Formats: sequence, C-alpha cells, structure tokens
Amino acid sequence: MTPTQIKVLRCVHSGLLNKQIAYELGMAEATVKVHMTALMRKLNVRNRTQVAVAAGNMGWRSSSAD
Repeated sequence: MTPTQIKVLRCVHSGLLNKQIAYELGMAEATVKVHMTALMRKLNVRNRTQVAVAAGNMGWRSSSAD
C-alpha cells in the first residue's frame, strides 16, 4: 500500500466519509474514491465496511484511539 492509501485506510477505519477524508487529507473526493477502489482491490473486499473491518483485523486502531 502507498502512504496515502494507508492514510485513507486509517480514516475509513475511523468511520469518516469520503468527503471528510478528502478534507482531512487535502485532496479531492474523487481522489479518495480512487484510493478506496485500490484498497478494495488490494484487500480483496467489495465495500468500505469490509475495508474498515480488514483494517481492524490487521490490528489497526481508529485514529481517535491513538
């Protein structure tokens, strides 16, 4: 995963929406969607909920707990 994909993954795991992630990371919402598609492909999942679950299974905590 790229550093940006990891940042997006952490945000998704924290429960943020694409629009919120875009604001937090200073990018366009369309760019977040591109990263989400890449993450879903790499994690072999079909939706953002499964992406968040996969992040939790990898031992990641939401940023609010950091």
